[in-house]
Amino acid sequence: MTPPITELTDRARDVFRVVVESYLESGAPVGSRTISRLSGLNLSPASIRNVMQDLEEYGLLAAPHTSAGRMPTESGLRLFVDGMMQSHEPTQEERAAIEARAGEAGPIEDALAATTSVLSGLSACAGLVLVPKREPVLKQFGFVPLSDDKALAVLVGDDGSVENRVVELPPGMGPSALNEAANYLSATLAGLTLAQAQLRLGQEIARGRAELDAAARALVERGLAIWSEDGGARPVLIVRGQARLIDTGDADDLDRVRQLLDELEGKQAIAELLGSAREGDAARIFIGSENKLFALSGSSVIAKPVRALDGRVVGVVGVIGPTRLNYARVVPMVDFTAATIARLLA
Repeated sequence: MTPPITELTDRARDVFRVVVESYLESGAPVGSRTISRLSGLNLSPASIRNVMQDLEEYGLLAAPHTSAGRMPTESGLRLFVDGMMQSHEPTQEERAAIEARAGEAGPIEDALAATTSVLSGLSACAGLVLVPKREPVLKQFGFVPLSDDKALAVLVGDDGSVENRVVELPPGMGPSALNEAANYLSATLAGLTLAQAQLRLGQEIARGRAELDAAARALVERGLAIWSEDGGARPVLIVRGQARLIDTGDADDLDRVRQLLDELEGKQAIAELLGSAREGDAARIFIGSENKLFALSGSSVIAKPVRALDGRVVGVVGVIGPTRLNYARVVPMVDFTAATIARLLA
């Protein structure tokens, strides 16, 4: 069982810190001679080896090969992150880069994707953001016939976004009725959200003001319902920077990276993982096998809830990378990005 940090001697904590920080920087096991040269602990290599042996027996360090080098276990990384890590706040340049991409004009999804790309680049990880699908303010509608019983419904939002859905046509729905439905939607419901449009349509029908025949009315109701249900049920998950996970200089790591890239294809599972980080205020850190989704690739996920001004959670932002990522630098960067996205979604 992993001991609490308070049960380690000062010497053990010092050696453990040096091993972990050196490993996170280099990705290579750390030997006693390296520690004696870098740490300024004033301990002989033999004394350091004894301490490292104790730390290995605690389950905090492991020797991947028969060499004297040690690296932290997942339990050791967890102990370090929870009890010893000293965070490094993002630099002014890093903050400016994140804020600049978040402030770009255009659809909200484009700004989120740009912000996530910056986070990926700065952290050398894949960037992730999960937000509810924002209801567009409606601007224009159109229907394109696909067959006798199906059409492509096209919705244009006032932010320039375009979305398509395939809808089933009521019996007897010809091209003229499709045009009638599209013109009615554009003229009557423009400037409203989907929820407002559904409410307005119900009121118009109840008052007998909906100038539509039965087939066109059924199509309009069906189209609005599909958009609303689909948007509410599927949050937007943006993944950027997968290529940054590939370190061609580390051939031993390629199998892990391939496994991770395969896992990233399962976006629904990733969305569920990020969703589990919605509770609480602080960033959550999942290290290796602590999370079943990425257990095979031995990856870590740092995720932070995005909160609106009223305290509501409106999304989750995070990164995924190898377990040896720079937690002290990346965690504050994720925190800052979450705050930036919160302002973007306000």
